[in-house]
Amino acid sequence: MTDPLRVVVVYPDLLGTYGDGGNGLILARRAEWRGRPVHLEQACSDEGTLVSRVAEGAVVLAVCAGFQIVGRTFPGADGTAHEGLGLLDVETVKGPGPRAVGEVVADIVGLPGLPRLTGFENHGGCSTVVDGSGPLGTVTAGVGNGDGSGLEGAVRGRVVGTYLHGPVLARNPALADLLLGWALGEETLEPLDDAGAEDLRAERLGAAKRRRRPFGRAS
Repeated sequence: MTDPLRVVVVYPDLLGTYGDGGNGLILARRAEWRGRPVHLEQACSDEGTLVSRVAEGAVVLAVCAGFQIVGRTFPGADGTAHEGLGLLDVETVKGPGPRAVGEVVADIVGLPGLPRLTGFENHGGCSTVVDGSGPLGTVTAGVGNGDGSGLEGAVRGRVVGTYLHGPVLARNPALADLLLGWALGEETLEPLDDAGAEDLRAERLGAAKRRRRPFGRAS
């Protein structure tokens, strides 16, 4: 009998804002719809456990504050720098201007073959991708990482970080299936009927195009 896929939403109370906890549910449901057994849990995790699990091959999706925490450094509420988990080569500081809030569209860079991403950002950080990791995408609408680079998110191995809420996997099922395929060890998954999700994508992409604003924040 196949062991269940374990999907863990880490620190759901702290990192589950703006619907982000739904990303775990999306992964679980898309596995179940394909007949795969799944165990979905909400849990806390110490730093060492998460780092060791990644070393063993675990797949990580880190959103917004989670994205900052899995980087090299992240700011506290007062702007003081704290050491991150180092799973992504990203350094984050507190932004000098207003929060980045609104719809984002990003063309994929770090994971070739995926369609453009749609999501909603709400953050005050400026994150810079440094040597060792690559960007997830390039912003065509919205702010993204906020360091003036025009980049969104970061990727290293099987760790993906992004500022996109939504939840991002509900709005981008192809990204969900990529992560799921990594976790299951399968390059190709059986197709699902994603007509509803694609309608939502078209609506959000259209809204972002009508309200398009260039990336920015840091100079």
